[in-house]
Amino acid sequence: MAWGMGATSLGFGIARHPRSFAVTGRTPFRALVTSVALAASVALAGCNSDEISLANNAKANQPVPPKLVADMVAKDMDLNSPILVRMFKTEAELEVWKQARSGQFALLKTYPICRWSGDLGPKVREGDRQAPEGFYAISPAQMNPQSAYYLSFNTGYPNAYDKALGHTGSQLMVHGDCSSRGCYAMTDEQIAEIYSLGRESFFGGQKSFQFQAYPFRMTPINMAKHRNNPNMAFWKMIKEGYDHFEVTRQEPKVDFCEKKYVFDAAKPPGATRDLMFDAAAKCPAYVIPDDVADAVRQKQEADQAETAKLIAKGTPVAKLNTGIDGGMNLIFAARVPGGNTGLSEGGDGQALALSGFSKAPGTIPSTVNPPRMPGSDDAAVAAAAAPAPVAAPAPAAAPAPTTRVASAAPNAQSDGLFSSLARKIGLGSAPDTTSTTPPPAPAKQSKAADAKPATPKVAAAKPADTRQAANRPPFKPAASEAEPAAAPRDGLVAGAQPIVQTNSFDSRFSATK
Repeated sequence: MAWGMGATSLGFGIARHPRSFAVTGRTPFRALVTSVALAASVALAGCNSDEISLANNAKANQPVPPKLVADMVAKDMDLNSPILVRMFKTEAELEVWKQARSGQFALLKTYPICRWSGDLGPKVREGDRQAPEGFYAISPAQMNPQSAYYLSFNTGYPNAYDKALGHTGSQLMVHGDCSSRGCYAMTDEQIAEIYSLGRESFFGGQKSFQFQAYPFRMTPINMAKHRNNPNMAFWKMIKEGYDHFEVTRQEPKVDFCEKKYVFDAAKPPGATRDLMFDAAAKCPAYVIPDDVADAVRQKQEADQAETAKLIAKGTPVAKLNTGIDGGMNLIFAARVPGGNTGLSEGGDGQALALSGFSKAPGTIPSTVNPPRMPGSDDAAVAAAAAPAPVAAPAPAAAPAPTTRVASAAPNAQSDGLFSSLARKIGLGSAPDTTSTTPPPAPAKQSKAADAKPATPKVAAAKPADTRQAANRPPFKPAASEAEPAAAPRDGLVAGAQPIVQTNSFDSRFSATK
């Protein structure tokens, strides 16, 4: 069966159908509309040089690599059609799905994750080192072109469900630099590709793309392995959304009520009022379309039967509370001194990810911290790692751009061109006036904001994010063109710590990633 996709709105009064734009480039009409919108935004900004500098940001405006464009053509996708992102901790993989002209989503590319921190399970409180799990919406205002971690986007944690449960946390990102303190970290080259795909989808009219974060692929074997995990009730709840996407290949509609997720809810027959959901309130009367509900039920019955068989056969139970901080895809761990996949070790996708790359997918920084095994000797690790550089040969740094970083003051009046444009044409979200902006830290201090009182020694922390983006190379080649990284060596390096949040362009120019 098929689930169709209707027209979507560009946000400034023009409707577009998924077939309306060719993948080979921007149409004259789209270019004209975009140019007018950009010109209007700059004109309204007056002489604000911060606005103009963002328009010329080399990192944020890198084109989608030609190879990826060719893949879109082969899969009948448009360059600016909607995207959807899925993240898996155990497999240490990030998937980018893109809507084809059929109206359904298809997998465009899978990226190995360089580093994620914490344990399997959702984030609960500020400082718990956890990378979030669940469903989140990424709007243009959450894209950060001036990140100190090359490029980034804010995951949007906490969402309404998280807030209803009293969960806290901030600044949970997907970013570059292969360094995680509560985030999902890619290489700079990888995040440049992912960022460009998000940017093009926004230009095509997508108001936000869905970000789905899971502990592992929600398969019977994984559900059997983790059957005793205290997070299983939560995982079964988000598996419902996973299953909706698996059977429809369309972005599931997400709502919250009674402190739980609800997927693809629709008005009951004969209802005249729109559904009103409140994460902390009683659920309204709703139905799930029969075709979707039937397909999901069949999948879940098959999954449950297979899971029961695996448990009956004695499938080993995964260990709990291992003390390991996060994970790293094998493609990176194999190229880092003291490399270790941590909690990602044994993921079904690891061997596939390794065989799919003849070289590392991007530059591995010399400061990368692989997952740390409990009881490792930090001194021995440092001694083993010291003689050999781990970073792949980086491309020559381009001349520093004239980009000027916006003020870090809490009351700074400048916000990004992308964010201003998004709000003026109806694509962005409203500014988050409730978040506070941490003061900029001295250049030599760590930016880990909420480390636990007693932690093992960690490798040198990154400087505060108030530095200019020009301090990092402004442009890097696509991940598929990266040079090989250095050979692996023995030893382990300490893990990472969480950082702090920005939910909109208004706050991201202070101490954001």
